[in-house]
Amino acid sequence: MAKARIFQRPKNAMQSGRARTDRWTLEFEPAEAKRPDPLTGWAGSGDTNEQVRLGFATAEDAIAYAEKVGLAFEVVPTPTRTLKIQTYADNFR
Repeated sequence: MAKARIFQRPKNAMQSGRARTDRWTLEFEPAEAKRPDPLTGWAGSGDTNEQVRLGFATAEDAIAYAEKVGLAFEVVPTPTRTLKIQTYADNFR
């Protein structure tokens, strides 16, 4: 039985805005370990579910889909955002 995790995408380090961070993602956990390809050396596996990512507007939609399809799932809570408030002059202390 496939297991999935449901999470909210974090903001990329290169992003200044919060675009597309409100969407929820359902991602399958790998069923087998990756191994290097003998010809190219690239890491890969025979698990095709690892390539599937489904996007949902809310966590409830993702949970409803997982229950409908019969997936075992884990909801990863969104980490709280902490802001480091400082002034420009603090850079030179």
